[in-house]
Amino acid sequence: MSIDPFRVRVQGPLAPFAAGFAGELARQGYTPLSAREQMRLVARLSRWLALEGMDVEGLGASEVDRFVRTRRAAGPQLRSIKALQPLLAYLQSRGVVLPSPRAPDDPADQLLERYQRYLAIERGLGKATADVYARMVRPFLRHRLSSDGRALDLAGLAATDVVTFVVARCPQLSRGAASLTVTALRSLLTFLHVEGLIARSLAAGVPSVAGRRLAGLPKGLDCDQVQRLLTSCGRDTSNGCRDFAVLTMLVRLGLRAGEVAKLKLDDLDWRTGEILVRGKGSCIEHLPLPGDVGEAVAAYLRHGRPRTAQGRTVFVRVRAPHDALTSAGVSQIVAAAGCRTGLGRIHAHRLRHTAASAMLRAGASLPEVGQVLRHRRALTTAIYAKVDREALRTIARPWPGEVA
Repeated sequence: MSIDPFRVRVQGPLAPFAAGFAGELARQGYTPLSAREQMRLVARLSRWLALEGMDVEGLGASEVDRFVRTRRAAGPQLRSIKALQPLLAYLQSRGVVLPSPRAPDDPADQLLERYQRYLAIERGLGKATADVYARMVRPFLRHRLSSDGRALDLAGLAATDVVTFVVARCPQLSRGAASLTVTALRSLLTFLHVEGLIARSLAAGVPSVAGRRLAGLPKGLDCDQVQRLLTSCGRDTSNGCRDFAVLTMLVRLGLRAGEVAKLKLDDLDWRTGEILVRGKGSCIEHLPLPGDVGEAVAAYLRHGRPRTAQGRTVFVRVRAPHDALTSAGVSQIVAAAGCRTGLGRIHAHRLRHTAASAMLRAGASLPEVGQVLRHRRALTTAIYAKVDREALRTIARPWPGEVA
């Protein structure tokens, strides 16, 4: 039997690990209340193992699933396996065998795992991009499942099936999502042909999404709206300090959400005033670090970043275990700030447009804007010509009848 510092009695196979796990929770910055809940979960799992006649080494994937189902049936105390991750990670660090990830039972998901490996190894795509592609084509593969859901019908796949799916699916999506769907679908069909799962490549038969490139206007925020976003962050709290630094970086440098999430402490060169950015396609660039951005990040590192955060990632979750902030987490910070200020839900990429528009207003040229935004093609930056009013005035012809 073991009694941890949070006053939870642990009996059974997990008792020898209780004190060490409690210490690990404290080291990771868990509050006493959160740590106590974790220890109660340890006590329940340990009692369950004892009742089942198992030791810790017998804790496999199926056993964890059974425990979760048992607790779920008993009440709302445990909704998913995620609550067990801190304990499982600790046991792994102590050399205890952990449940290995199970291969998905769904044939579509099994094929998607192979497809994602192909994208990473053969096509050199990053994990985030591969995940997006897999998510986009999953509905297509689900359509090819047999009636009992145990097999995929790919041998009979024809171009008409592809066209039928695109015609039915794309009208439900935004133009951007529809365009990404057909791109991912072409990639999947190429993969199926390379793997010998279909007799011939059907990628050329995927219809294109109608739409004119550069047809829209970049929807940036004006100066007043930007100020409202920044002011909404209460910098007297850890959350507010972090959110202010994130928003300042997005607005001033035009970084993507994923680039902010991947920022490491070593990427900030305080002596030279530069920041290293890990962009799309594994590209690495150095950008100047503006004074206000540096001040916001420095204030966060001094007063907002949890001292118990373990990794080298700059922006982390405020709540323990202080994992690195994800791209979705950065986007959520922007969305929450928009809702607080009455601007509605704002996407992080809109702040990238805001940064570009601000640079143009300050007199930067389109090539300079493209350099800061790290566009690979000048055509990508060309859309900002539509919001450069001063440049447009120089080429606008007088209205008929007006004096030039």
